[in-house]
Amino acid sequence: MPSDNQVFDETSLYALLARALDALPQGFPPTELGIEIELLKIMFSEDEARIAACLSDQWEAADDIASRMHLPHRRVLSILRLMSMKEQLQGRTYQGVRQYRLNQFIVGSWEATMFRLQGEKAHRFAHLSEEYVSLTGGLAGIMTPSPAIHRVIPAQSAVKTEWVLPYDDVKVILMEAQSFFLRDCVCRKAQDALNQRRCTFTRRACLSFSHFQRPSGSDSITKHEALAFLDEAERMGLVHTVSNVAKGVNYVCNCCGCCCGILRGIAEFGLKDSVAQANYFVCWDEQTCSLCGQCVFRCQTNAITVDDTSVSIDGRRCIGCGLCVTACPQQALVLALKPEDEILVPPGDLAHWETLRKAQRGLR
Repeated sequence: MPSDNQVFDETSLYALLARALDALPQGFPPTELGIEIELLKIMFSEDEARIAACLSDQWEAADDIASRMHLPHRRVLSILRLMSMKEQLQGRTYQGVRQYRLNQFIVGSWEATMFRLQGEKAHRFAHLSEEYVSLTGGLAGIMTPSPAIHRVIPAQSAVKTEWVLPYDDVKVILMEAQSFFLRDCVCRKAQDALNQRRCTFTRRACLSFSHFQRPSGSDSITKHEALAFLDEAERMGLVHTVSNVAKGVNYVCNCCGCCCGILRGIAEFGLKDSVAQANYFVCWDEQTCSLCGQCVFRCQTNAITVDDTSVSIDGRRCIGCGLCVTACPQQALVLALKPEDEILVPPGDLAHWETLRKAQRGLR
């Protein structure tokens, strides 16, 4: 680990930080062109990078970090607090002591940076991000290890009540929360920064919530408004995705296949495991189908094709979201629960998810 009396050139410093991020469960794999280094130079100052490169997914007190780096404690604490506010680090208070650990690239510091930047800086960051996801390493390196980072929640109006699995009943989760926020979708902001967004979906579509009462702000909404937006997102044709855990869900992304990095993994890059599919599959009734093609228009992963005589559903692309079901005027499509031996139960919580992910990636 680097200390204050070690000297690194700029590239070496950010390369150390890239390796530290790649050692986290989510990963941050290198690319052949080194685009990840250019991204980090925008995201972290040299002082921030020097500290971040020394951190991991283990929680540490500021005093311990400063001692290990041979830096003044007050200076390190000041930088840690700022980095925590910028979501480059995660912070918590444990047994009365403030602790920090390195925040993952996605979902984490990348989103925070994209939200923070404006104008030409936002354009350059979005452009580099597009290069990163399309290169060897990039998106595939982050999205293909298991367990997936996100999982799909089926459209609530597309599944029978008695079939809704406990961890899929997002309305119950919302009912138990105390504070609610509706913020811009970072993926659509990135596409807007590039002037290449292909959809007209609302940008304000990221729903987050807390089981504790939080201070209200410009993005605050009521519980009634949160539940209403969930229904509205389904009517618009957006896919619900959440963190891939059974407990501890605190946001619902409402995604499209043209902007969302996770759904683009399937729709654009053919990464069938870039998101954990819902535990449901689509059934087609040829007797009632009018072959109108509404299902094709609604599908965000290009899983459905319609010809003059039939509907075809590609099981490698179908994520079980049910949007095609809610769009069918003839009710010729229905969602059915997968057989018991095909049901994928998400990890119990974030700690369990991280343990499984690190083991799958061969990390200690």
